[in-house]
Amino acid sequence: MSKPLSPMMQQYLNIKAEHADKLVFYRMGDFYELFFDDAIEAAKLLDITLTTRGQISGEPIKMAGVPYHAAEQYLAKLVKLGKSVAICEQIGEPVAGKVVERKVVRIITPGTLTDSALLEDKQPNRIAALAVLKKQTALAWAALESGEFKAKIIHADQLADELARLQVAELLAPNDFRLPENIAAQTSITRLNNWQFAPDTAFTLLTQYFGSQDLSAYGMQPENHPAAIAAAGALLNYLKITQSQLPPHLDALTLEHEHQYIALDAATRRNLEITTTLSGKKAPTLFSTLDNCATHMGSRLLAQWLHHPLRNRDHIQARLDAVAALLADNTSTELSGSLKTIADLERIAARIALGSARPRDLSALRDSLLALATFRLPQSPLLQTLGDSFPATAAIAEHLQRALLPEPSVWLKDGNVINHGYHAELDELRHLHTHGSETLRQMEEQERQNTGIGSLKLEYNRVHGFYIELSKAQAEHAPAHYQRRQTLKNAERFITPELKAFEDKYLAAQERSLALEKQLYEELLRQLQKELPKIQRSARAAATLDVLNSFAHTARSQNYTRPQFTDHSSLHIQNGRHPVVEQQVQHFTPNHTQLTPSRRLTLLTGPNMGGKSTYMRQVALIALLAHTGSYIPAQAATIGTIDQIHTRIGASDDLAGNRSTFMVEMSETAYILHHATAQSLVLMDEVGRGTSTFDGLALAQAIAEHLISKNQSLTLFATHYFELTRLPENHPSAFNMHLSALEQGQDIVFLHHIEAGPAEKSYGIAVAKLAGIPSRTLNTARKHLAALEAQTAQQHPQLDMFAPLPEHNAEHDAKHTPNPLAEKLRHIHPDDLTARAALDLVYELKKLADEAA
Repeated sequence: MSKPLSPMMQQYLNIKAEHADKLVFYRMGDFYELFFDDAIEAAKLLDITLTTRGQISGEPIKMAGVPYHAAEQYLAKLVKLGKSVAICEQIGEPVAGKVVERKVVRIITPGTLTDSALLEDKQPNRIAALAVLKKQTALAWAALESGEFKAKIIHADQLADELARLQVAELLAPNDFRLPENIAAQTSITRLNNWQFAPDTAFTLLTQYFGSQDLSAYGMQPENHPAAIAAAGALLNYLKITQSQLPPHLDALTLEHEHQYIALDAATRRNLEITTTLSGKKAPTLFSTLDNCATHMGSRLLAQWLHHPLRNRDHIQARLDAVAALLADNTSTELSGSLKTIADLERIAARIALGSARPRDLSALRDSLLALATFRLPQSPLLQTLGDSFPATAAIAEHLQRALLPEPSVWLKDGNVINHGYHAELDELRHLHTHGSETLRQMEEQERQNTGIGSLKLEYNRVHGFYIELSKAQAEHAPAHYQRRQTLKNAERFITPELKAFEDKYLAAQERSLALEKQLYEELLRQLQKELPKIQRSARAAATLDVLNSFAHTARSQNYTRPQFTDHSSLHIQNGRHPVVEQQVQHFTPNHTQLTPSRRLTLLTGPNMGGKSTYMRQVALIALLAHTGSYIPAQAATIGTIDQIHTRIGASDDLAGNRSTFMVEMSETAYILHHATAQSLVLMDEVGRGTSTFDGLALAQAIAEHLISKNQSLTLFATHYFELTRLPENHPSAFNMHLSALEQGQDIVFLHHIEAGPAEKSYGIAVAKLAGIPSRTLNTARKHLAALEAQTAQQHPQLDMFAPLPEHNAEHDAKHTPNPLAEKLRHIHPDDLTARAALDLVYELKKLADEAA
């Protein structure tokens, strides 16, 4: 017969059953313990000791643990690995003979982090929910660190692009919906039951949360936006479950629309290396180059702006005006110094909302709000709006000044958090604890005077506590309010109501002091939660100011200029530069770009390593930067209306998706041809190179013609197919440009300068020489090249790729298609046939006739 489970283990198993898909950190004293399979997995992932204790059904119980005070580093590692953890704390007081009550107080998942130790300082942390209904698909997302809460109606094939734009850490998806494989590889996926995406349940939860009758104020109606409501409701409910409460600080739900931002698909974000390089590193990228922000929340907002270039010209101009004012005032350096004193208010506000803010969070909030109230900004409408939000939090800062010690303890449990003079009882308890002996002497002297007994003693021992001791003779004169506590051979010991009250206070002073501080601190948090909207507005304003000031700093130090805008479909850039590459080289060659309605497609030729890809990317990055409200790396630029930026630059095998390099290239190209418009900026680099020469050439020409005639996009089309340089002969809106190079003998010098007309040759062997190909191999290649060119010229004259395609003629095809039966009859000589040969011939002709039927 197996031994019955202990009450503690039974409690653990009940809790684990409710959180079977998570690692349970089960608090036992100073450790978080993990049991059974959780222990095995945690020991492997965290490199901690796996041990055993006790048995169940004859099997030893596996267990592993981490110290509670060092738990954050282990949690951070688990979250980075995509694991979710249920934190189970002791919530009851220890009682002899009973197991301490425990419950899960928080569930930590990749998308719901708020602790600074678990988060990347400069990266946002968003969680999203995908609702897939019969007639509509939508994505809702939130960031607990900032209170962001938004939704958007999308097409299912846009999911990867949206997740790349939002940089989602965790995606909630229906159980039966099959996600693209590349999404599952990059984002932590949490599956929910389909009923958790019910629109009617979501509508009820959302209206209760916002205290509204319906969602019309947020731009949503159940009949028009059921998927958006379903996604937002499922997300809010998940946050309620993981945080053990509804987060009180989420913004009003916003329905986002396509026309708000310039569209960038996932491939374009990757190719432009906005926040990560093509190899997955954090630098050098556009973000790392531009990030001169003084605060972490400013850096996160900068990354968001770079991934969300605006289309609203008024908003863009407001940002540009603010940058211009900061540049004219010449105080960006001084402002940067002031901003460096500002803490990460967004994340502090999130921890206040969830009740997990620590004392040092509140002191940092106090100091930051006091500093922001002193900021004096240059004149611009946007800067004026930002500056107006800071005085609104001055009263909060002053309250925190009164409530908190200048340097509070790191942990509330250690005390010394609440300021002196904030609460009379707390001051008395502290004084009692720190000046108890002094108070005791004062009371002793007072009793001697009151009784007239000069030998009266006021003392203390652990058994009897505080007491007044009198000799046997003096005891007869004890006042009536003296109560006998102990009788000794030569003395009597007494207690008074006043002394008893002092004893109670003194002995419990520290414990009561800590308990009262905890109570006052929690009340302070509740008061701050009511002020969260003001705190969040100040945090957003400070982050926005930081990004604008960073733009001004970059413009001044890197010689950026203000872009101009036009409503025409055109792009004029004078001496443009690549913002990242120019920081990596000693000398960068600027180049012009001119695309207009009559000159929409640039055919770009030139040698490998000549700078084609860099040039194309710099055009896209300049357009993107201008639409974030930043100055740009160019002498001047006038930018027309742009709705999308598409790139097809470079490719590699998608092994997980079972797609070759060429298949990836064609998939990305197909997406562009289906989505690009006359207001789109399209970059196409070496299309068709992943297949045979004639296949690739034919595809490249057809794709270029489609972009010219159908999409009519502003296009940069780089190619090594020199046959395509004749495209302008039949399509006047196409024109040739090339990256110049200088040949010196068998060597090559890249000039990186854009010039009119097509390149003269490919310079492939010269580039191979630079790459270190052995001289013998290069000489052999030159001989093969000469032979191939001579052979091609003799046997296969240059094909005219631009000659009209032959028309299909069925009658002509039938007339000129060989007929085996007729051919056979044509070669027969009847007079020469023997009887046997004639019979064999009849059989053969019969067979041919049957085959032709």
